Amino acid sequence: MKRLSILFLAWLLALTPSVAFFSVAAPASAYAAGAADFSRWAVLVVAGDNRAQSGNPSQVFDNARRELVKVFAGLGFAPRNMAQFAVSDDLAAQYAHIPAIANTLRDLTVRAPAGCLIYATSHGVEEGIVMGEELWAPETFGAMVNRACGAKPTVVVMSACYSGQFVPVLEGGNRVVITASRADRASFGCGEANRYTFFDDCFLLALPRAGGFAQLGGLIQDCVAYREKDIGVDVPSEPQVRVGKNVGAAFRWK
Repeated sequence: MKRLSILFLAWLLALTPSVAFFSVAAPASAYAAGAADFSRWAVLVVAGDNRAQSGNPSQVFDNARRELVKVFAGLGFAPRNMAQFAVSDDLAAQYAHIPAIANTLRDLTVRAPAGCLIYATSHGVEEGIVMGEELWAPETFGAMVNRACGAKPTVVVMSACYSGQFVPVLEGGNRVVITASRADRASFGCGEANRYTFFDDCFLLALPRAGGFAQLGGLIQDCVAYREKDIGVDVPSEPQVRVGKNVGAAFRWK
């Protein structure tokens, strides 16, 4: 793993002294005094590929998926209302087939109607996000979210190259949308040696510092900028953040 620069190390230490360099789930007690009740939210976490950018096998997306469900449980989201999808062989996850994901999200929102939390991490191309052997286009993804979540409080996180293309079909007054890059930019950290992508790692690192989903975006943007500067990226990914005008206490955990 590449040695962290002094600049990025300083950022991590300033973030919070209790956070490890390459994110570990914060203990549930850290969020016990949360302002919102997330126990009746539907949660969908998807790892859309099991290969690195080189095409070689990689756990980089699955590592994030596994860690995210632990962290979300610590925030108060109920495991019984969570669903995981992956391309890899994992008993905790269903196979990442787009119609199955859409049907599962719809069923989850019937059982857990208070809100939606959707996190997808994978490779991205200019036409959408990779989902196994399929390609998830923004219009199809947006229709799924609108159909299942509607006007409910909703958080959507898209971690992939070119994921900013999903912003126009997802943003809304009662939504927080965070993407790993602009619509025309790549994101970084999906090699065989990476534990998490830069964006996924920064998301996990920012959670203990933020008080809610509305505050996450700026912390993630700063973290990603440091990571990319550390390796000399010429064209930064520029993660995108949209916080709807009606976003309030329902999105906060402390």
